[in-house]
Amino acid sequence: MKFRENIWAHLAILAANIIYGANYSIAKAIMPEYIKPFGFIVLRGIGGTLLFWLFHVLFIREKVDKNDIPKLVLGSFLGIAANQMLFFKGLSITTPINAAILMTCTPVLVLLAATFILKETITVSKITGIISGIIGALMIIVMGKDFSFGSETMPGDLMVFINASLFGMYLVMIKPLMKKYHPLTVNKWVFFFGLLMSLPFGWNEALEINWAIMPANIVAGVVFVVVGLSFFAYLFNSYALSRVSPSTVSIYIYSQPVFATAIAVALGNDSLSALKIIAAVLIFGGVYLVSWGK
Repeated sequence: MKFRENIWAHLAILAANIIYGANYSIAKAIMPEYIKPFGFIVLRGIGGTLLFWLFHVLFIREKVDKNDIPKLVLGSFLGIAANQMLFFKGLSITTPINAAILMTCTPVLVLLAATFILKETITVSKITGIISGIIGALMIIVMGKDFSFGSETMPGDLMVFINASLFGMYLVMIKPLMKKYHPLTVNKWVFFFGLLMSLPFGWNEALEINWAIMPANIVAGVVFVVVGLSFFAYLFNSYALSRVSPSTVSIYIYSQPVFATAIAVALGNDSLSALKIIAAVLIFGGVYLVSWGK
């Protein structure tokens, strides 16, 4: 597909990954001091469900085939309940840099899953693009920073890796539904079922949240995660999935370190260097190869 025919899909993926990139540090600052991981998932589920149902009632009002309900339930497990609980719990145990490194596995897992489930063809350009993206992402993530995969972070690291695997499977299995229904319709049910699955694990933690002791910046971070991450990021990714392949959506995960670095540079917390520019070129070159390369 040519870029001009899917420009809005690619802009939506970019927007989603800007949100994802900012989430690592924002969510880490909130958990577990102010909100415990599973309580945060319930909070996200409530916020996402209310927003998707509200917008669906106002603008879409589309019904789903009863035969598709089991697929939506499975999508809820892979993309909402298990996915989010593993990521947030893992992030509360490991470090943001470890989590970011492990998430670079997602496009590889998506490509493999799409090959077996959707019969998507593995091409030299896609493999080259993913390798290029991995190299560029790792250059930015690791550059000048201390990280380690040790016994202390191992449980969290494992949770983040399983989360990456489940999210990859979610992108592939939900793709046919995104083409069949409006993104608001799919997310309405995915978040609803996901909330039901997560309630037994996080309801008590949600009740323990003490809003009175939260500083204003932490409250703002919670709003960002609930509205930005749970609603807009999923909506943007869903819209893109209805128009481009899961591999194209997943390869953009390598842009998250670029956006995180750009935000840090803009705020004066980081500086631009030749290596970072090269890394960005490798990442977006990889995006091009996976999306349009021959």
